[in-house]
Amino acid sequence: MNEYLQDQPPSPPEPVFQPAEIIRRMRDEIRRVILGQDIVIDQVLAALLAGGHVLLEGKPGLGKTHLVSTLAKTFGGASGRIQFTPDLMPSDVTGFRLFDMRSQTFQLKQGPVFTNLLLADEINRAPAKTQAALLEVMQERQVTIDGETLRLSPPFMTLATQNPVEHEGTYPLPEAQLDRFIMKVLIGYPDHGAECAIVTRASAEDPGGFRDQVGMVCGPQEIVAAQQAVARVACVPEVVAYAVGLARATREARAISLGAGPRGAISLVRIGKAFATLEGRTYVVPDDIKRGALPVLRHRVQLTPEVAISGQEVDEVLQTIIDSVPAPRG
Repeated sequence: MNEYLQDQPPSPPEPVFQPAEIIRRMRDEIRRVILGQDIVIDQVLAALLAGGHVLLEGKPGLGKTHLVSTLAKTFGGASGRIQFTPDLMPSDVTGFRLFDMRSQTFQLKQGPVFTNLLLADEINRAPAKTQAALLEVMQERQVTIDGETLRLSPPFMTLATQNPVEHEGTYPLPEAQLDRFIMKVLIGYPDHGAECAIVTRASAEDPGGFRDQVGMVCGPQEIVAAQQAVARVACVPEVVAYAVGLARATREARAISLGAGPRGAISLVRIGKAFATLEGRTYVVPDDIKRGALPVLRHRVQLTPEVAISGQEVDEVLQTIIDSVPAPRG
């Protein structure tokens, strides 16, 4: 029997899971539909890999809804959308139980949060109670309806949008709730060439047909496996100290009245691991942390009234702080 076993050829090694290759293919598929927003795409993919949520800020018509639906198609996930309005109730977000006359029982009607990618459009237009219902789901990854706790199917990610122009009739998110978002991503106008391509495509006979050509790269379980792989990416103490130093520098800057807390440093390291994976590395370098510093920190700080009145933007102040903190040298 032993001689028979020795004569058998060795079994081939199991294929090594490569999250970087999956994400690269997802990025290529998204770029076929979302034109001129490569930085935004990379930041959203990094947030997905880090298992976080994104606050999107940009003017209307820049493709935020298409970005969510396209991203969901690349891994075969479900996507949903909630248009936040002042009369939106928490049950409109999470779901409720409805009495069925035919069966004489209460039937669960799941809300739109039971999905993989959720677009919360104009989240600052809903009252605080409704905002809190969504933010609780984002934090706990579960919904409690009439005492029954229901887990959301992973992966789950919320992309909440805000309009930077119209503030009348809005309910700004408190700082403690803004801190739940791992990144605040700014969507700007595309360049001239990309805008020409967008206009040409959208004015075609079948303007939505190109979205059906997005290929499915992987399944939801591969995304979950990629998130687990990203969490295992190595980050040496010197790079962790650099991320902590950036967060602490925002608390010590005179131009900032409210700086980033420990959650800001945690988010910097998580996003740094995601960016390292996007580049095909299994370790974090200081440039990964610096690459994510602005989107991770911009919604976690507040300028002093004097600086805000002077017209300085948060990103300008943050960039000065980032440049002042020395990065570790390898």
